Amino acid sequence: MNVRFGPADKLTGELTPPSDKSISHRAALLGAMAPEPVRIENYLRAADTDSTLRAASALGALVERRERDVLVRGTGLREARDPGGAIDVGNAGTLLRLLPGWLAGQEGLEVTLDGDSSIRGRPVDRVAEPLRQMGADVQAREGRFPPVVVRGGRLRAISYELPVASAQVKSCVLLAALLADGATTVGEPARSRDHTERLLLSAGVKIRRFGHHVTVTNADELTLERVRVPGDPSSAAFLVAAGLIVPGSRLLIRDMGVNWTRCGFFRILARMGGIVVGGFEEESGELRGEEPVSDLDVAAGPLEGTVVEGEEVPLAIDELPLVALLGCFAEGETVVRGAQELRVKESDRIAAVVEGLSALGAEIEATDDGFHVRGGGGLRGGVLDARGDHRLAMLGAVAGLASREGVEVLGMDAAAVSYPGFVADLEALCR
Repeated sequence: MNVRFGPADKLTGELTPPSDKSISHRAALLGAMAPEPVRIENYLRAADTDSTLRAASALGALVERRERDVLVRGTGLREARDPGGAIDVGNAGTLLRLLPGWLAGQEGLEVTLDGDSSIRGRPVDRVAEPLRQMGADVQAREGRFPPVVVRGGRLRAISYELPVASAQVKSCVLLAALLADGATTVGEPARSRDHTERLLLSAGVKIRRFGHHVTVTNADELTLERVRVPGDPSSAAFLVAAGLIVPGSRLLIRDMGVNWTRCGFFRILARMGGIVVGGFEEESGELRGEEPVSDLDVAAGPLEGTVVEGEEVPLAIDELPLVALLGCFAEGETVVRGAQELRVKESDRIAAVVEGLSALGAEIEATDDGFHVRGGGGLRGGVLDARGDHRLAMLGAVAGLASREGVEVLGMDAAAVSYPGFVADLEALCR
């Protein structure tokens, strides 16, 4: 589906972003691992998270979908059922990397994970390595690509240092740690999203965080009755970016999750001069179970270029393409470094963003680990190919609203992976 987005006079109104994708994935998986029913309120209904519900069902969980909620009646930690065939993860990279953690501890069970053409290019070697150290047998095509075969076994506790900060790899090891023979510690070079840790704490798991390390002790069962999923800050970021670069805009974003480990993008915006007011969570060494929520007030205004260094990347990884877009409208130069992880997302997002914005008139250059943007000129407009990447599709839509001539997005339907109602929501703000 190709959609043209013309220049907008201004954006006004209020919206609630779709439910958080990261938390929805994790809540469904923990529900499948729990022995008693888990009610997940405000579960995201999108292609990726539907894949997780289907995977949970294939492994023996009973899934009851309601209007806004999902009830998952799980199998227990060690009683996953043979799915009787490969599990199709679709385009869900989070599912591909988290689910092996649970499967690794299912003794005697062999499960294959596969997905679409995009997923088949997503590496899983950084997940496979710690699971093998714990005693699981994990095989992948060419040693690092799906399909992935996980043969569960008796797991041993390990201490593992992630070479690159990654919430998905960390979460995979923490799920496996629930089934290991002691206490497993995972360290990473920088903080990454901590939704898994918060959910495990809420489920009664013995978990401790100290600096950039997390220790989880094995568990007999999870005691998780209810999870409330807040609005997704990564989805809201596209609305916020539009509100900042379309002159005269004023938006109110309702009920957005403001977990400190998800708000790196908003801290970058503050440096750029973006007017975004909300009750963002402060950094803390204390591990909390709840997910903080706040409304955001967004107003358009002048922006200044900034430099995003490697230590900021894990907490803004999904929003870095928007930093490139905002850099086109900011005075001065905007630089992102240390973002090699962008090359192994749904597309090579460094190449895709640079080529896409260049075609719209941006002065932007790719580097091995990021990009440089020379701002001040805005965007002319043109055509942007989403390449099957939901975030690139939404980037093109926002670019069109702020451009001088409009943007046609090729493959706009990719947005349904995380934000099925994105086009309708933008149209509502333009009225």
